[in-house]
Amino acid sequence: MRAHLILKDGTIFRGRAPLGFGGGGEAVFTTAMAGYQEILTDPSFAGQMVCMTFPEQGIYGIHADLNEGTRPWATGLLCRRLTFAPDHHRCEGDLPSWLKRHHIPVMTDLDTRALTQHLRDQGSQPSLIWTEVDGSLDAGVAKAKALPDMTGQALCGEVSCRDRYELNPGGALKVAVLDGGIKLSILNQLVGVGLNLEVFPWDTPASELTDKRFHGLFLSNGPGDPAALPGMQKEVEACIGKLPIFGICLGHQLLGQAFGGKTFKLKFGHRGANQPVHDLMTGRIEITAQNHGFAVDENGLPGDLVVTHKHLSDGTVEGLRHTKLPIFSLQHHPEASPGPHDAHPAFHRFVALLKEFHHA
Repeated sequence: MRAHLILKDGTIFRGRAPLGFGGGGEAVFTTAMAGYQEILTDPSFAGQMVCMTFPEQGIYGIHADLNEGTRPWATGLLCRRLTFAPDHHRCEGDLPSWLKRHHIPVMTDLDTRALTQHLRDQGSQPSLIWTEVDGSLDAGVAKAKALPDMTGQALCGEVSCRDRYELNPGGALKVAVLDGGIKLSILNQLVGVGLNLEVFPWDTPASELTDKRFHGLFLSNGPGDPAALPGMQKEVEACIGKLPIFGICLGHQLLGQAFGGKTFKLKFGHRGANQPVHDLMTGRIEITAQNHGFAVDENGLPGDLVVTHKHLSDGTVEGLRHTKLPIFSLQHHPEASPGPHDAHPAFHRFVALLKEFHHA
C-alpha cells in the first residue's frame, strides 16, 4: 500500500505501508546497525516512531529473549527495506508478522538518509504514516500539524509496572528500583551483580523507597519529558541523603532536577550504539549506547554536583556525581542492549558504593 510520512513542519516523504495501516508519533532516528527488536520494545521509545538508518531490517527475525519490555513500545518503524524471510537458526518468527500482531505500523521504501538529514537539521518532530486509504494528503498535512510535541509529555505512567515485584530475593544487598520504564536488560545487569531488587511503580512515594530494609535506590530510564514529572521529581528529592542512589537516563535527569538543575530538549537527541562519551574522571573515551531526547543543563547545577562525563559530539552532560553524598548517575545506557559494553562497570561501581556506605 502506498503511503506518505508527513512531518509536523509539512515535509512529506513517499513510501509504502506493507502492513496496511498507518499511525503516528515523534519521528526520531537511531544509528544502531542492529538491535531492532530491543529498540522497538524499549519503553523509552514510547510515543516515538523510529527511523533505522541501517537500510535492511528484520534480517535475523524475532527472538523472545531480546525483548526489553513486555511488548513493542515504539509507535512505528521507519525503514528502507523490511525482510519477510529472516535467516537465523534461532529465529522464532519474522519482524513484519510480529509488528502486525502488536499493531505497530511500518513504513518501507523510505529514503531514510534524507529523513535522517532532515531530522538532524530541523529537529525531531511529530509525524504521521498516512496511507492511501486515510484520506487526502492535505487532510494528512493538517492532522500532522496539529500533533502535540514531545515537550511537556509525561509518559512514565503508560510504561511503568502497575504493582511492586521482587527479583533475586537471595541477594545480600537490597535495592529499591523506581520504574519509569525500565529495560529488562538493566534489571538483568543489576541482578547479575548480586542485588536483590524490589521494583516499584513510577508514582511510589519516597517513604516507601527509602524504607530501612533497602541498602540503596536505583532510578530507571523512561520516556517523555522529565520536566513534566514534578511529582516524581519531588519524591526523588525526598530520597536524597537517605541512601545511596544510582540513576540512568531519565533517572539521571530526575536527579539533576532534584538538585535544582533544569533539563532541556535536544534538537534531535542521542540514539544509537556508537555514541562517544568522555569520562572526565579517568580520561577514557567510552563508546556507549544511548536513547534520549532530553538532557541536563550544566548551568545551574550546584557546586557539590560534579559533571563526570560529557558527550564528545556536543558537550552535553552524560554523568553526575555528588561530592559528599553516595549518589551518581549516567545519561547513557551501561547495560547496552544493543550496543558496546564499555560502560558495564557502572553496575559494579554501584555495588561498591553500597558496600562502602553500609560498612563505613
